[in-house]
Amino acid sequence: MAARSELILQLMSLTLTIHLLAVSGEFFKPFNVSYDHRSLIIDGNRRMLISAGIHYPRATPEMWPNLIEKSKEGGADVIQSYVFWNGHEPTRRQYNFDGRYDLVKFVRLVGSSGLYLHLRIGPYVCAEWNFGGFPLWLRDVPGIEFRTNNAPFKEEMQRFVKKIVDILLSERLFCWQGGPVIMLQVENEYGNIDSSYGKRGKEYIKWAAKMALGLGAGVPWVMCQQKDAPSTIINSCNGYYCDGFKANSPSKPALWTENWDGWFTSWGERVPHRPVEDLAFSVARFFQRQGSFQNYYMYFGGTNFGRTAGGPFYITSYDYDSPIDEYGLLREPKWGHLKDLHTALKLCEPALVSAESPHYIKLGPKQEAHVYRMNAQTDELKLSEHGRLTNCSAFLANIDEHNAATVTFNGQTYNLPPWSVSILPDCRNTVFNTAKVAAQTSINLLEFDVPFSPNISLKLHAMRQNELSIIGNSWMVVKEPIGIWSGKNFTVKGILEHLNVTKDNSDYLWYLTRIHVSKDDIAFWEERNVTPTVMIDSVRDVFRVFVNGKIAGSIFGQWVKVVQPVQFLEGDNDLLLLSETVGLQNSGAFIEKDGAGIRGRIKLTGFRNGDIDLSESLWTYQVGLKGEYLNFYSLEENEKAGWTDLTVDAIPSTFTWYKAYFSPPDGTDPVAINLGSMGKGQAWVNGHHIGRYWTLVAPKDGCAKKCDYRGAYNSAKCTKNCGRPTQTWYHIPRSWLKESNNLLVLFEETGGNPLEIAIKLHSTGVICAQVSESHYPPLRKWSADYIADGETLSNSSNPEMLLHCDDGHVISSIEFASYGTPRGSCRKFSRGRCHSTNSLPVVSKACLGKNSCTVEVSNLAFGGDPCHSTVKTLAVEARCCTSLDVHISTRH
Repeated sequence: MAARSELILQLMSLTLTIHLLAVSGEFFKPFNVSYDHRSLIIDGNRRMLISAGIHYPRATPEMWPNLIEKSKEGGADVIQSYVFWNGHEPTRRQYNFDGRYDLVKFVRLVGSSGLYLHLRIGPYVCAEWNFGGFPLWLRDVPGIEFRTNNAPFKEEMQRFVKKIVDILLSERLFCWQGGPVIMLQVENEYGNIDSSYGKRGKEYIKWAAKMALGLGAGVPWVMCQQKDAPSTIINSCNGYYCDGFKANSPSKPALWTENWDGWFTSWGERVPHRPVEDLAFSVARFFQRQGSFQNYYMYFGGTNFGRTAGGPFYITSYDYDSPIDEYGLLREPKWGHLKDLHTALKLCEPALVSAESPHYIKLGPKQEAHVYRMNAQTDELKLSEHGRLTNCSAFLANIDEHNAATVTFNGQTYNLPPWSVSILPDCRNTVFNTAKVAAQTSINLLEFDVPFSPNISLKLHAMRQNELSIIGNSWMVVKEPIGIWSGKNFTVKGILEHLNVTKDNSDYLWYLTRIHVSKDDIAFWEERNVTPTVMIDSVRDVFRVFVNGKIAGSIFGQWVKVVQPVQFLEGDNDLLLLSETVGLQNSGAFIEKDGAGIRGRIKLTGFRNGDIDLSESLWTYQVGLKGEYLNFYSLEENEKAGWTDLTVDAIPSTFTWYKAYFSPPDGTDPVAINLGSMGKGQAWVNGHHIGRYWTLVAPKDGCAKKCDYRGAYNSAKCTKNCGRPTQTWYHIPRSWLKESNNLLVLFEETGGNPLEIAIKLHSTGVICAQVSESHYPPLRKWSADYIADGETLSNSSNPEMLLHCDDGHVISSIEFASYGTPRGSCRKFSRGRCHSTNSLPVVSKACLGKNSCTVEVSNLAFGGDPCHSTVKTLAVEARCCTSLDVHISTRH
């Protein structure tokens, strides 16, 4: 009892210390960061660092602690994020550091977790973020040209970068102040476009480097994708593979600022997927070939809330096939396999940081080894985390895309799968191979509905039903006026550029002019069988043509030609055009000149007296929607809209606002809303803008039935979702919800059925794993089993299967278990000719009712050898449910 009390007092003291350090801004004992040719040097020690990309505005502050903790648990040393200028300064000289843009809070949370932070200020970020992170008001600064040796731009850029650095300094968030910030970035991927700017671009990069270093941050600065980065700045690599990257100076380390573990997605396109075997291969090859800092872009992708998605045409989800999914849940096997990789790399770190360069050995035509050995001067200084020396570490690579290989290294034989790297922390024993995945596979409930099973209790099925909230018939509507709706419209001669008018305060801009049609024109059309046509040289992103309040046609694309037949009446006719943006350009040179709306001439063809040029006609302009202006979506203002009950015969309806109230499903799991029954529009919950929605369908072909990880990856290699809408599920953060009476508001443009909208919990429903006797023992045991002389690792442990459900969930049933020679894959397992009858009882005893469990994969664990001289595999499929009082059972 006394020991327990003492432990409680110690924990209370530790908690108080952490709190006091957080309040004072000091999370670490102050330390300096420098670098040499091999790596970053943190507090005098070289480090091999794993970084996790998390963009703070793509999640809510309530999500940040869990995301950071899961990154740390996955093996990250560093969190990396951009700084989003247009989020922090939406209006010139008016700043926003609240809510999702509370940068200081995010940095403090990273520090309190014990992780470092790499902050990429830019301030250009790309990031598939609206306008690349630039505030739109920047376009209106007189004489400005972005990202070149231009005085107005440099003045604004320096002011913002300085403001961010000054905030970090004042809050004592740099490492030498006891904070977590160890590295900064200025500019972003400028090397991709600098040739467009010529000499002025070269001058700009030199200025940016000098400006950044003059701000007194006291940490290294990075420029990614910048081969000619000045000597005072570290240049770094972005891409799917950076193992061949070398810095532009022998005094700089190899840093990988963006390892693209997925890819972004556009409306109407397939959804990219990058296999974890290839991702792990790319990381292992990078460290094998003298890399020292690697960041996953993204480790958590998150959501493009509001109108933050760039483009044009990037979807609201920024999931990016990341190890942590858009909702904050672990994506398996990606997260688990990478965690094992990171553990293996950390076992090698003492040798990696001590060796000035590796010893290269060619093992075959496409097989090679890189060996890192500690020299005599550093052996006694470099210890493993368990206080034991590791004198040698090696990486064995097989870069053959098709064939496995058997190689001899250090007097031993090793089997290398194709396109894989084996990691040997002691230059003898393999602890990890990038192509051998032992981590579980998780299937979430948005992809999989649990069917009724007599072996799962009725109470569990009742709970599953509660996870689905169908709003039903309680909808109300109000129509959005087509065209001019307020006295704030204005009329000018000629066609104005879209963004110059809207300032990106809305996606929508209306153009109205009047066309007079004579009897002679009508007769001419009837006589010649001619249809008058609106022709526009070029428009983007979505463009709609109305005549007398009725839609004539729509077109979407990036700078596409409009050829739209129309029907006019005799007399005066209102020709109304609606230009819509779907995310502003976020990449490329001269983006300030890209603009939106109409480009070129606009005319009417087919008239008796020839074409009518409307380019210089009088046009009346109306910015945005009436519902936007009057805040139909807000909790405070929505009742003023004049809502009426929705009737079934009014479905579908175009240019309509819908609202309903709902109670979220029970529990604490993330919440998603299915808008697959709608067309195109935007959605709000309790005044929070979820984002744009659109049910554009991806092409029916192009998705491989099975994704082959072998060989170089590209974003079109392993796609999914063919023949289905690109996105139907949208994230509603839990912190935006109340216990009941949550206001859901939609603006629908093209017509849809809100009665079919459903709200559902997002969680892992099914978990599966396959682990063989030939897999390696658990890495946690390798790291604990260094022997005293550091010459080898203990290889006495057996492989283990690790299964886990989401936080707050337990394993409720075992649907399949077989130790022997099972066949198939997750949700399609079947017994092979060899099967231990103890399979189900052993797994059930170890796992049922638990959040996580481990099962040893060995004959001893299953009571004997079910088939001699055969390599056995354990395959398991289990179900997860919330840890409420439910009966658990097994499938026999």
